[in-house]
Amino acid sequence: MKKCVIFIIDGLGDRPNEKRLTPLKEAKTPTMDRMAKEGICGLMNAIDIGIRPGSDTAHLSILGYNPYEVYTGRGPLEAYGVGLDLKEGDVAFRCNFATVDENFVVLDRRAGRIGPEEAKILEKEIDGLEIDGVKVIFKSSNGYRGALVLRGEGLSYKVSDGDPHKVGVKVNEIKPLDDSEEAKKTAEILNKLLKIVYERLNNHPINIERRKKGLPPANIILPRGAGIVPKIEKFSEKYNMRGACICGTGLIKGIAKMIGLDCIEVEGANGTPNTNFMGKAKALVEALKEYDFVLVNVKGADEASHDGNYNLKKEVIEKIDKMLSYVLEHINKDEVYFVLTGDHSTPIEMKDHSADPVPIVIWGKSVRTDDVKEFNEFSCAKGALHWIRGEHVMKILLDLTGRNEKFGA
Repeated sequence: MKKCVIFIIDGLGDRPNEKRLTPLKEAKTPTMDRMAKEGICGLMNAIDIGIRPGSDTAHLSILGYNPYEVYTGRGPLEAYGVGLDLKEGDVAFRCNFATVDENFVVLDRRAGRIGPEEAKILEKEIDGLEIDGVKVIFKSSNGYRGALVLRGEGLSYKVSDGDPHKVGVKVNEIKPLDDSEEAKKTAEILNKLLKIVYERLNNHPINIERRKKGLPPANIILPRGAGIVPKIEKFSEKYNMRGACICGTGLIKGIAKMIGLDCIEVEGANGTPNTNFMGKAKALVEALKEYDFVLVNVKGADEASHDGNYNLKKEVIEKIDKMLSYVLEHINKDEVYFVLTGDHSTPIEMKDHSADPVPIVIWGKSVRTDDVKEFNEFSCAKGALHWIRGEHVMKILLDLTGRNEKFGA
């Protein structure tokens, strides 16, 4: 049976500058252009025309999961991404260790970017608490970041953020966002939790030492992005394929783990423009020997876009092209169907995601080729794939690989 790859260049698309160029159009991409010549091209909106997607909702849609049904917030994805074992009904949050004064005024949202060693020690003061019969699960990651999970009966994700998202103001009182008893209960538990965390951390030996060194103490956590773990069909059950994911960011790892894709760790893969590009390429080639499906996310172009760095985005795209050159040299076109696209556009002028469509090419045996010769936002608009949504990608792959069922007689 044929194998499938969805290769996502995070934040790939852009808007033309005054010279009518984009980083992708200007970059030297002989391998991507080869794929465009040998494949079928078009444009794609991950969710729908005019919808500005997050990376999380975009990836879910491209993988064939309706984000309006399975996405409630980023919290569960972050929690999966840091390695927590979640259960259906858990309410999860993204968190920062932060610094507050005795009046809960935020002085530093990242506690001086506290390191992972100290954070792991402070983690133990939070993880395992129980409040009103609800279990608290907490795990730090990458220093000041972490994930918080509430597990118990009668909980809701319809609560506001504790994080005010700026300094010089008090930590938000967490409030229910609807009139349900579940939301009121969840908000009460979270407000109690923040007070307990402050009491446990403020004079912890770690923070006493940090103050002596002139460093801000990590004496509270700031939860945000509440979401509930949904009932979701696993990828292997949905598509009858064994799948894996290669990425450098916790968010995409979280999506992969939630739907049951195996996460392949690559040393130096960190989701930045300095990621281990060739390590990911080699991991993909090896993964195709074992798995039916591989999702690859390379995020560096998106990071450059958020910084408004046109030249860096172009450089990242050129490095990705070299990745693809290695991959194509080591796979058989007759055995693999390869989708190359982005999850969303991140225009340099916006420094944020936009609803602009992204180019897409499907490369593999017997695809209907068109007249497109270059892979970019302009050329692919003329392709025979036309303009599709993310939800169509897996359906097309299932058909190309002979895995879909006929509808009708």
